[in-house]
Amino acid sequence: MTCYDKRFWLLVVGLSGVAGYVDAIGFIKLAGLFVSFMSGNSTWLGVGAVTDPQTAVTAMCVVSAFVAGVMASTLIAVAAGSRRKPVVLVFVAAILAIAAIGNGRFPDEWTAVALAMSMGAVNTVFQRSGEVSIGVTYMTGTLVKLGQRMAGALVGGPPWAWLPYLVLWGTLVGGAAVGTIAHSRRGTISIWIAAAAMMLLSCYAAILGPVEPAAARSPKDA
Repeated sequence: MTCYDKRFWLLVVGLSGVAGYVDAIGFIKLAGLFVSFMSGNSTWLGVGAVTDPQTAVTAMCVVSAFVAGVMASTLIAVAAGSRRKPVVLVFVAAILAIAAIGNGRFPDEWTAVALAMSMGAVNTVFQRSGEVSIGVTYMTGTLVKLGQRMAGALVGGPPWAWLPYLVLWGTLVGGAAVGTIAHSRRGTISIWIAAAAMMLLSCYAAILGPVEPAAARSPKDA
């Protein structure tokens, strides 16, 4: 996160908040599975394979949808070139809109699969040299960096280098809390709120433009 100019930090934090929001809705619908945290779903897949085959099947479908979202958004990003960020976010918003349309009309598992696909797609927004540079839906790496920067501050390193990682993690947690409240009070509308938020973030990404001038020449480094 800190390798990007500070003007992009708001976009990162916004995406993390929406990711937490969506993950909370998916967690409720799947009664304990996730739509953005695939490590947890992989554990459920292994446990379910032994104790609950139906849970294992659901976990496998969610993981597959997440990977499919990554694949689709990666191809879209390559085609979009220097405008990859807003274009990918429009794609994410479209998937969330599809999930909102299907919510209540189809089984919750189907809605959750669409949510998982959107969360896979959003992780491709920030890339360098063709590799994901910021994963906005999974916090394990963020917490590791938080711990490293806090330890560094204790031994004479930059005193506040840990703060951006704490904010990123806290935003996801806060988004999850808001998602839980929205789902309990607004039901189907809660997913439409996520889709609208992604469209707003897409507009913001379009205003920001590429990360750096070189990004306009190489879609892999935006």
